Amino acid sequence: MTQSTATQCPAPAASDLGLGLRHLDHMNLSVSNLAETIDWYARVFGFEVVERAICDDGTPMAILRSGEAMLCCYEHSDWKFVSNVERRERGIHGINHFALRITDRAAFLATVEREQVALTWGGAAIEYPNSTSWYVVDPTGYGIEIALWNDDRVAF
Repeated sequence: MTQSTATQCPAPAASDLGLGLRHLDHMNLSVSNLAETIDWYARVFGFEVVERAICDDGTPMAILRSGEAMLCCYEHSDWKFVSNVERRERGIHGINHFALRITDRAAFLATVEREQVALTWGGAAIEYPNSTSWYVVDPTGYGIEIALWNDDRVAF
């Protein structure tokens, strides 16, 4: 890793394409158990169900929202989740993890304790130059980084 100088990222602005892109809107996740997923994301991150449906092929789905973060979860109980380790061993690509941004360290750590959420990577916070991260795994097996930026400002 090379040494770099931390700089404040400019405020989001309209892109050169005129789209005004600000942030990732949502992620679609195939989950093994929709009810368990809804419960876990509600208890751990405060997600609420904002929409439920049965897809044309009979797949149950729900859109979960917490603040501006959204997850679209589709139940596929017969699908096998392939972990990061197994993907590396088999030489296949996939999402390594996704990140959720928080602003309150104490509230997050209280939730971890109350809900007995296992922290991965040795169970400790990882201190980066401009942020702190913790890593957890959801009921299906997806890795989630919980990012807390210093002074709630994205900087590099």
